[in-house]
Amino acid sequence: MIGVALRMLFGDRAKYFGLIFGVTFASLVLTQQPAIFWGLMTRTYGFITDAGLADAWVMDPKVQFIDDIKPLQDTQLYRVRSVPGVGWAVPLYKGLLRARLENGSFQSCNVIGLDDSTLIGGPATMLEGRLEDLRRADSVIVDDVGAATRLARPPRFPGDPPIPLRVGDLLELNDRRAVVVGICKVSRTFQSQPVVYTTYSRATSFAPRERKLLSFILVGGAPGQDPAQLCARIEAQTGLAAYPREDFKWKTVTYFLKYTGIPINFGISVTLGFLVGLAIVGQTFYTFTLDNLRHFGALKAMGAGNGTLLRMIVTQALVVGLVGWGLGTGAGAMFGYVFRESQLAFRLPIWVLVLSASAVLLITIVSSVLSLWKVMRLEPAIVFKS
Repeated sequence: MIGVALRMLFGDRAKYFGLIFGVTFASLVLTQQPAIFWGLMTRTYGFITDAGLADAWVMDPKVQFIDDIKPLQDTQLYRVRSVPGVGWAVPLYKGLLRARLENGSFQSCNVIGLDDSTLIGGPATMLEGRLEDLRRADSVIVDDVGAATRLARPPRFPGDPPIPLRVGDLLELNDRRAVVVGICKVSRTFQSQPVVYTTYSRATSFAPRERKLLSFILVGGAPGQDPAQLCARIEAQTGLAAYPREDFKWKTVTYFLKYTGIPINFGISVTLGFLVGLAIVGQTFYTFTLDNLRHFGALKAMGAGNGTLLRMIVTQALVVGLVGWGLGTGAGAMFGYVFRESQLAFRLPIWVLVLSASAVLLITIVSSVLSLWKVMRLEPAIVFKS
């Protein structure tokens, strides 16, 4: 009987492809939109991911996310270092400074100041130069995207593309000379400004003079030290806020989920995709069942029970759902692969696939229920009517 059900399904090509199209469209939207949403969320803590050596981040208690900078006094660094269980603690500067380009225009840059002696928190991937070159006078390292776009030099001739920054080029940061000694690759962040790395002492000299310039304190625990217990000890002894690396990531994500319209916007898109897919598949599957009522009636007249017909319709729905889900998720993954080098935020974790599969399963169940109701009430005598 399963073979009969499949022949009925594949026999009506127009309705079969209509069912596949509806499920594929719904699956594409249910895969693509959550993947873009999660890509945006991972960008909010991209800088935390890059600074991977730190077990804990220490900051002002009122800081809400990674870009909410509330500077500390430099003396707080020594208080953190005195907490039992702290293996090392280094300063980190993070702020927006203005860079002056060769053509006289200005560009805001996300300037990162690393500890002068250890350079902890620096970029993990260097495309040109070395991280140790930051110890040279007036040296900075620029991310590859910023070097090729917003910080690029003007073209030699009108109509030519801009000339990317290279090692040895000069910048002016807040009217101070800076020499590019390296090009790095960093994770995309929620901010679109170029990223410039330098030492902590040089970054604070670039920055406008303020009483407090210490943005964060990066902490590494002693061997065998639990990060959560270490953070609790730092908070109790210093009065500052301290978070394990993963907790600080989720604190940042939670802020954007709570105080921005991103979840609502993507939630509307996903809901519309689900409803449109449900409408297309439900209507097409119901019409498909109506067109085959005589066949179901004949099977009933020959002794097929409701359980057999139930298995036939469920099999048809599951085949349509499986094929459509595979095509939709494949198209969504291909979309992300094609635009992997663009500014599009796209991450496809396993939970997105589970979400889309569950939604497609729900669509097929609802669609088959509408058809089942008609088939269960079917009188076998319909096959003998003209």
